Amino acid sequence: MTQTTRPARAATRPATGQAGAPASIWRRPLVRVPIMLVGFAVVMAAANSIAAGFGHPALALTLGPVLAIAVMALYALAVRVFERRPVTELAPTRAPGGLLLGLAIGIVLAGAAMGIIALLGGFQIVGWGSVPGALTIAGTMMTVAVAEEVLFRGVVFRLVEGRFGTTIALVVSALLFGLIHLVNPGATLWGALAVAIEAGLMLGAAFAATGSLWLPIGVHLAWNAITVAVFGTNGSGTETQNALVRSSTSGDVWLTGGTFGPEASVISIIVCSIATAGFLAVAKRRGRIVALREAAVTYLR
Repeated sequence: MTQTTRPARAATRPATGQAGAPASIWRRPLVRVPIMLVGFAVVMAAANSIAAGFGHPALALTLGPVLAIAVMALYALAVRVFERRPVTELAPTRAPGGLLLGLAIGIVLAGAAMGIIALLGGFQIVGWGSVPGALTIAGTMMTVAVAEEVLFRGVVFRLVEGRFGTTIALVVSALLFGLIHLVNPGATLWGALAVAIEAGLMLGAAFAATGSLWLPIGVHLAWNAITVAVFGTNGSGTETQNALVRSSTSGDVWLTGGTFGPEASVISIIVCSIATAGFLAVAKRRGRIVALREAAVTYLR
């Protein structure tokens, strides 16, 4: 990873001066933060709902990226309107490197978790599935990964970090990310907690390490594509059909994750927690860990 710099925090402070008075009202935290939180929660729900209706690979692989780009465009517009700053966390020049690195990391993590579960007897491939079905899932996951990263890392993590520091931002964004998975059909409280620990903390740490959404988007997309589209496991409680292979799971819930899927497996928690520690080490080395006191002082200026 290359050295990065944080977006200028001054851009998030309320504007002053008579000429800018009307605009400054919209940029005040008590107005801006709820609007962005609620607004992008609605955007995420709508985008994921539309993506769930993709029933053909051509449709999913075409509209999935288009919908993802639309979500990012809305985020960029909101940042420019409410915060009056460049959207450095979605800088196009960082997209190729960030996405490719994120995809590589996600593939390694998902492959390692599924491989260990298989070695311990919890996962078996029983036959071939459907290539078109796998492509449809992959296209859908493009929208899901972008919409969820924009909300939970671009909005929740970033805004909380700006006021309370990195540690609290990690905890809050991870818990909310886990809780949102309780709406899935086969969701469990343990599964939601597992998602918060393994994915919420890891993806927040990836954002903290780079200040860019491209890396967590790539990790998120790759994890979903490998575990769901390729290996055909349940995705956070949602049953998977027509993946690349047909598979079965057996054994204790701590190993397999049960009906929630491998995201509720202790193996996944351990594997992803190692990645979380790595991302946080990078963030600390780059001076990107914001202390509560530092955030409070900057916020009040």
